[in-house]
Amino acid sequence: MPPLILIVDDALLSRLNMRDILYKAGWRLIIEAESGLEAVENYKRWKPDLVIMDILMPGMDGIDAAKKILEDDPNAKIIMCSALGQQMIIKEALEYGVKDFIVKPPNPDKVLETVRKVLG
Repeated sequence: MPPLILIVDDALLSRLNMRDILYKAGWRLIIEAESGLEAVENYKRWKPDLVIMDILMPGMDGIDAAKKILEDDPNAKIIMCSALGQQMIIKEALEYGVKDFIVKPPNPDKVLETVRKVLG
């Protein structure tokens, strides 16, 4: 069974870009969310194999959503997306159990390398 991937970003263009990168690599089972709260709800509902989540979102940000998901499922595989200059936030997220991060704007080769590594 192919992995189920949840893409979380408040920017539609960013979600479409990430989905396009994954589609071109052959992944088809993709769920999308546009907020941290929606990410937590979708994680509980679908139990995806991987979450790719933006950090800065209105309401519940990606860090808080990742913490909540990891509290409920310590084995969750989460990759955070961040712009350059957010190294301290990424360090904090990695300490909470986030598996890796992708710098925005995402480089397709780096995205695929990171996704493959995290999925094992």
